[in-house]
Amino acid sequence: MTDPVPDRDLAPVAALIGDPTRIRILAALAEGHALPAGELAARAGVRPATATDHLHRLVDGGLVVVRAQGRHRYHELAGPHVAAVVEALARLAPAAPVRSLHAHRAARTLTEARTCYDHLAGRRGVELRDRLLAAGALRPLDDRDHALTPTGEALLRDLGLDVTELSPRRVFARNCVDWTQRRPHLAGTLPAAITARFVTLGHLAPAAGRGLRPCPDYDERLASWLG
Repeated sequence: MTDPVPDRDLAPVAALIGDPTRIRILAALAEGHALPAGELAARAGVRPATATDHLHRLVDGGLVVVRAQGRHRYHELAGPHVAAVVEALARLAPAAPVRSLHAHRAARTLTEARTCYDHLAGRRGVELRDRLLAAGALRPLDDRDHALTPTGEALLRDLGLDVTELSPRRVFARNCVDWTQRRPHLAGTLPAAITARFVTLGHLAPAAGRGLRPCPDYDERLASWLG
């Protein structure tokens, strides 16, 4: 059988991700925030010294980076490509057992709307991609990437965004299969900018963890923007 990735050694990365404590740390960082080691220890359910050891391994493995701010050190994912790996693993993993009403509500929130690193995911993320395509704001380039159309540029201006300010060092608008919906939402600099703008405008509000809560008239606001 031919090796499908002959120029890549997958085992070291798989070993890093496969540890229960490290995957909990990565999942916490996939929320898109930079977090100190102490908070990550609490989120992973381990002692601070244990979390520090795991963080060193993740940094050495290129999955996590450290940002110093004064005397404090914050950890974040090395980029959205690492968050995409965590999201992909979630599509393969069995659902966690729900043992409380709080956990049930949190699961429903994540299914409805959440961040995937820094862009909108869940049912609302899938809907956003569908609506942008239906409005002619995006055109497919291939089976995963999209380009902005003149209609899309006008819609971004209406939203208060300048396409020339979007980062050129990152994919623009790429399909990312949503683990709760089994259909693609958009990943990249465009959906990240739209998501941040939606939060600023009050269309979406941060909820617990990665959750986002649409405002009561979210559907009307989305329809008004997309015409």
